[in-house]
Amino acid sequence: MADNKKSGRRWFGNLSWLYILIFIGMGYMLFSNQRSGEPEKVEWGDVQSMIKSGDVAEISFVRNDFKGEVKIRPERLAKYSDKFQGGVPPRRSPHFYFLVSTKFDPEATFGELNSQLAEVEQFKVVIKNEEHIWMEIAQMVLPLLILIVFWVLIFRGMGRGAGPGGPGGGFNPFNTGKSTARESEKGEVKVTFKDVAGLYGAKEEVMEIVDFLKNPQKYTALGGKIPKGALLVGPPGTGKTLLAKAVAGEANVPFFSISGSDFVEMFVGVGASRVRDLFRQAKEKAPCIVFIDEIDAVGRARAKNGGFSSNDERENTLNQLLTEMDGFDTNSGVIVLAATNRSDILDQALMRAGRFDRQIHVELPELKEREEIFKVHLRDIKLGDDFNVEFMAKHTPGFSGADIANVCNEAALTAARRDHEKVMQQDFLDAVDRIIGGLERKSNTIMTPAEKRTTAYHEAGHALVGWLLPYADPVFKVSIIPRGKALGLTWSLPEERKNWSRSVMMDQMSMLLGGRVAEEILNGEPSTGALNDLERMTGMAYAMVQYYGMSDKVGTLSFYDSSGARGYNLVKPYSEKTAELMDTEVKAIIKEVHARTMALIESHKEEFMQLGALLLEKEVIFAEDIERILGPKVKPAADDQFTDK
Repeated sequence: MADNKKSGRRWFGNLSWLYILIFIGMGYMLFSNQRSGEPEKVEWGDVQSMIKSGDVAEISFVRNDFKGEVKIRPERLAKYSDKFQGGVPPRRSPHFYFLVSTKFDPEATFGELNSQLAEVEQFKVVIKNEEHIWMEIAQMVLPLLILIVFWVLIFRGMGRGAGPGGPGGGFNPFNTGKSTARESEKGEVKVTFKDVAGLYGAKEEVMEIVDFLKNPQKYTALGGKIPKGALLVGPPGTGKTLLAKAVAGEANVPFFSISGSDFVEMFVGVGASRVRDLFRQAKEKAPCIVFIDEIDAVGRARAKNGGFSSNDERENTLNQLLTEMDGFDTNSGVIVLAATNRSDILDQALMRAGRFDRQIHVELPELKEREEIFKVHLRDIKLGDDFNVEFMAKHTPGFSGADIANVCNEAALTAARRDHEKVMQQDFLDAVDRIIGGLERKSNTIMTPAEKRTTAYHEAGHALVGWLLPYADPVFKVSIIPRGKALGLTWSLPEERKNWSRSVMMDQMSMLLGGRVAEEILNGEPSTGALNDLERMTGMAYAMVQYYGMSDKVGTLSFYDSSGARGYNLVKPYSEKTAELMDTEVKAIIKEVHARTMALIESHKEEFMQLGALLLEKEVIFAEDIERILGPKVKPAADDQFTDK
């Protein structure tokens, strides 16, 4: 009996039967007049001819519809095959129908026609009245019923996962304004700071938030106020969400998690209602943490939308969020954590003290932090004896925590494809190559011999310039095996600089241009292979002139907009004359870079040709191979302020 009840609940809980009813009803409405096997329409004159020929077996006439239906004698059906669709008569009678005017007298007319026929050719006459009240009611009610069912389905979808309106909670259209935040009760969040590797500065700041929640009296006794909110700012994949979960896990308090886009709906007022409901629940569960991920989806500066893409619903939601963050008491025990990649586009009212009192910058991990992150993600991986975590940390500069997790997973998959019992060092290196450059393309038809030669010397140009210039990133590996869209790649290990001088930028641009100049020396003309290099070099040159004030003619000016307030302005912050001057300066910088790169390769042409030939032979060469040809890597002077002493 219990099983029958469960199956019944599953049946009624499953909406597939509603979809079936909807399609049946729509099909009936659309095709009720076009059903297969329906009688063909003929004129009254044709019916009279059929009667006089003795072909009619029966006529059924509906008096209140002024409609008659004709049944033909079976032995005479072939005579009328040209009148049937496809030449095939309906499987069941009647075979034809006709319509007449309101003045038609069926008794007199059919009686007279029958009297003119021989007895064996006379036809049966049935005259009746039909009631259509149920059909008329169905035609009126069915469209309304279909609309109601669709309305129910729409609101069920909106309410799913939103408390009582979600699965198993029954349908309630008023639940659309309820918060969709995922609530984790006290003790449910198992993530702690032990699971968050690196992020030393960020962890130190959020640890204070944990202390606020655990020991609020320690601070309020001295007259201090517990911060209302903290904004986690940083590039994607750096661990902002993980850090927020760790705060809830360490503090052992309830945790509400929601995305900024979950507030905004197609219905006006829903977003503001959800904000109110979220903070109402948070106050009831205090002390607790409310975490809003990707808050820029709802917190974008309102001024940026004026006249272009105004969205009143999003702005109303933001206004409600501002009100709620000011509305609860300072020491209520509700702390709001939010994460974003774009703090520059957030509304200034949201950023002020009293709402988000602190901004915690979660930056890309440095060398020691990357080593710790590797150790966290290597816990469940069977490592080979040759694996060196310090080596991998050094060879993944600029990688975020999510990137490192992807490297570890990709290395394990690579080892499995190769049927290794353990994940070896080479599997990790191949995983890094795949993530940076893309999947290796092994087809021999990708490049012609001439293209392969040009690619080899192009990459040799990058490697030579990068090796001989002091501020260029050290070259780690050079390959002419196509990966992704690239025909060849030169891997460098970027120095983790926070401050770049003009000399550093000039050397970096020279390295980018090394491949293009190498093609000019080798073939006498460039090719399209340097597109990405030129794009990056041009961006750096314009940054030097427009942002960093590294041009004598333009001066120490910067047109960089750190606030993003000029995002929708149609007027540039400088004149056309200044724009022309900046273009001239950029061209002069690139011309200078081209000349010094050309001179450098020409002065080491013999070594350049040796590098290209070695690449053609081996397809992949490493720093040791380059050092055998060019000697040790040229480094900055020991007293240079931009190098480690």
